[in-house]
Amino acid sequence: MSGRSATRLARLQDALSGGGTIHLSEAARLCGVSEMTIRRDVAASEGRMTFLGGRLVMADNPQFAPVYDLDEQQSSHYLSKHRLCQCAATFIEPGDTLFIDCGTTLIPLISSLAGLRELTVVTYALNVANAVGRLPNVRLILLGGIYHGSSQSFGSDEMYAAVARLGINKAFISAGGVHAQRGVSCFHFHEVAPKQAAIDTAMQTILVVDASKFGVVRPAYFAHLDAFDVVVTDAEGAPVLQARPDGARTHRE
Repeated sequence: MSGRSATRLARLQDALSGGGTIHLSEAARLCGVSEMTIRRDVAASEGRMTFLGGRLVMADNPQFAPVYDLDEQQSSHYLSKHRLCQCAATFIEPGDTLFIDCGTTLIPLISSLAGLRELTVVTYALNVANAVGRLPNVRLILLGGIYHGSSQSFGSDEMYAAVARLGINKAFISAGGVHAQRGVSCFHFHEVAPKQAAIDTAMQTILVVDASKFGVVRPAYFAHLDAFDVVVTDAEGAPVLQARPDGARTHRE
């Protein structure tokens, strides 16, 4: 983090010290920079600040319950997600059939697919499908159902069976929370079935999570941490990872 970024974050923290909120445009005016610069600063704030409906708040403010906003999640920990996906991509081999989860964490993974041949990507996420659809070397299987705009993904009662019928080599799973006692969870209940089906049937399961997800519990539980063969993370020495069974691998970016 640059000195200027740290100065802006300190100014914003002072403005939020009373427990209120600041609109993104107001934060940009306060600091004399663009809204995109404020987004980058917040993404580099190590989770101290977050956006809620276009307004900046302190992440530890108890007045504001966690709400999933896809646009804000896209900017949250942006560089970390890119680095984690670069590490996760090393597990992919030509000819693989991949399950790629919804959300924003795994979007950078798609850019790594361009140089590989005869890949198939299975997803229930529209944003993933749109990105994969631009790659001429990748076959896309988009699982349908009722569209949920908040996460740009589909859900249906048949989703588990649809995933389970496919031969998946590697399942790349994202999460909203990873907790030692409460397991791995996400924001939306319609995501549980496809996640669990991919975990149950894939030859290798890979959880990709940045450090901000550890110690967090989200509403929709979907797996124990030991359900994953590999965890790719930047969380150094997280106690929850130290409890993983023998033979399970943890790759730290």
